[in-house]
Amino acid sequence: MDINKLIERVKNVLLSPKTEWPVIAQEHTDVATLYTGYAMILAAIPAVFGFLGSVVFAPGSIGILFVVMILQYAIAIGLTFALALIVDALAPTFGAQKSTIQAHKTVVYASTASWVAGVFLLIPFLGWIIALAGSIYSLVQLYLALPCTMKSPPEKTGGYFAVVLVIAIVLSFVTGFIISAIMIGAAISTMAVS
Repeated sequence: MDINKLIERVKNVLLSPKTEWPVIAQEHTDVATLYTGYAMILAAIPAVFGFLGSVVFAPGSIGILFVVMILQYAIAIGLTFALALIVDALAPTFGAQKSTIQAHKTVVYASTASWVAGVFLLIPFLGWIIALAGSIYSLVQLYLALPCTMKSPPEKTGGYFAVVLVIAIVLSFVTGFIISAIMIGAAISTMAVS
């Protein structure tokens, strides 16, 4: 995906999702292109800006902060991929159509708002509030996407969304705990060496 198409897709997903999701559902792509041309680019935003915000406003070991940035990026991509597999696996349970590519399109494009809001992680406190708002808007996007991309029946979309939401929250807490444990361990080992 070229940069102009990427910007156009971001703009359309954020500002006109009700018309963009049917377009996304009809597009032909593959998982590799979806990740290399979109997800891997946008998922870098919160990792990089979170790193820069930490370096500027909470200076510490740049090495540790860099490792945390790489971990956050890798986990963001991994969570996106895992959640897409879950969306696909749950589809028949909720009367939706099972489709690996549609599930990946659903989760990748629904994540747009949370990734773009990551720009604000450069600003202490307020940035986290804006990032949280971006994550909530991504959840709204996920809800809007399921009927278009996964063909979930309207009466079952709420349940489908709720189950995916609970799984996403659990996965996020687990990965957040892992990153926190790594940061604490690295800080302790750095203090012990000093």
